[in-house]
Parts: sequence; C-alpha cells; structure tokens
Amino acid sequence: MKPHWLNSNEYPFLSHTFEVDNQRMHYIDEGKGDCILFVHGTPSWSFDFRKLISELSRTHRCIAIDHIGFGLSDKPKDYHYTSRAHSNNLEKFILEKNLNNITLIVHDFGGPIGLNVAIKHSERFKQFIILNSWLWSSENDPDFKRFSRILRSPLLPFLYRHLNFSARFVLPKSFGKNKISKEILNHYSKPFGNKNERNGTLGFVNSLLNDQVWFESIWNAKATIENKRTLFIWGMSDQFIKPHYLEKFQTGFKNSEVLKLENCGHFPQEEESEKVVQKTRVWLSKK
Repeated sequence: MKPHWLNSNEYPFLSHTFEVDNQRMHYIDEGKGDCILFVHGTPSWSFDFRKLISELSRTHRCIAIDHIGFGLSDKPKDYHYTSRAHSNNLEKFILEKNLNNITLIVHDFGGPIGLNVAIKHSERFKQFIILNSWLWSSENDPDFKRFSRILRSPLLPFLYRHLNFSARFVLPKSFGKNKISKEILNHYSKPFGNKNERNGTLGFVNSLLNDQVWFESIWNAKATIENKRTLFIWGMSDQFIKPHYLEKFQTGFKNSEVLKLENCGHFPQEEESEKVVQKTRVWLSKK
C-alpha cells in the first residue's frame, strides 16, 4: 500500500519488493523492451527519475530501485548503511532478475554504487548515462577537504536524525535556477518521516568520510567499462559536484557525449526534466 503523502499522478507506478539482507527493497518495473536501470543517490529515491521513466517506458523496460533506508524500502535502525553494501544489494538484484543489455542511469551516490556492479559484470551492461556523480577518491579535492570538516561535526548526526536535515535543507540548497516546489520537496522529505527512518541519509555522510579508498578502487578498475558508450548530463551550477568532476569523468570514458545545463544544480532530472528527457530519448535512438 502506497503512503498517503504520495501523489499518484506524480508517481503512477506499480510497486514491487525484492528481499535482500532480510529487508524489503522497493522497486518499480515499467514497460517492455531493452532494460534501463536507474540508481539514485541521497536523499532521493526512484521518485526523482519519474519523468524519465514515464517517457522511456513507452519503448523500454524501466527499472528503478530504492536503496534500503530510502524511498519505499525498509528502513531498519540497525543496518550496514555503506555505499559498498548498497552496491552489493544492487548486484544481487541484477543477478537474481537476470538483467542483461542494461542501460544504466546513475546520479550522485548511484554512480559508484551502480558502476561498481557494471565493472564486475560488464557483459550485462550496454551503455551508461551519468548525472552529477563521481567515481574516485575526493580526499585531495580542496572543496572536499573543507566540506569534510562539516561532515565530522558532532552536531551533524543530531541535525540529520532530528531535523531531517539532508532532505529538508541540503536538497533544496543544491538546486540551481529552477527551485524545487514545496509539494515535490515533500516527496523527498516524507520518506524519512521520523528520526528512526533517517539512518540511510546519515549512512551516506559516513560513507563520504570512510569509503574514499573504495571509491578510488572503482576508478582504477574501470577498464572493463571505459570504452562503453556514455552520456554525461551535468548541472553546471552544482555547488557540491562541480564541473571539474565532469572533466575527470571525460578523461576516463572516451566514448562519451555531454549535455551541459548551465543554470542547473545537482538534480538535472528534476530541474531541467524536459531537456534531460529529450536528450536521453535522442541519445538512446542512436546506434
């Protein structure tokens, strides 16, 4: 049963669940044809790909998961909320569902989570669409060094758990020119309805502090996928994942094309959805 706060006109999809680690992982599976798999970051869920899914499911099978701790998935209090654990869950899902010929669409933390699986099972993946993400250690990045001091603040866990800080405050600040509406923001904050449901977002904070070596290992292992066809869609006004991240991605993925959205922030699929849908449709139609 869908929660009362969910607008079925915005998210008109049939819900499914997949059991992993004794938890129910929610996902949607819409349309028929070649598989497009969507992997979200934080503090989001499959909802942020809804406009792409509504359009692309006319010609493709569109599958979008909610990580454990996010969206409509279970949110256990005690769980190993690490990027690596989410990647392992995704790997189990792909193998159990026997997904092949996959177009992988990733955003934010979805990049390392999804591309790590693609590296390990490259024969199952056809091509990639990457929106404002990363795939390497940021330990030496000056912006990250400054940001990490905030991440280490003893106040941050309180803000995340008691004020739903990630969804209510960080997410809207990440937008560019086109700000998020209150109604749509509710769909990002309501999944974390109480303090016991907010460990997933805090887990990604800890991942930024603890998983940098793992992120770098993924970048160093990318040889199995670096020549696959790739589309980068990038909000160039993203204050968190800035344009130099796109530039580094392009050095490692030579068979790539780029759509730059100059006034867009961290969530191109929300802020510039029409342009993202149109570019994705055209790109997918090319051989």
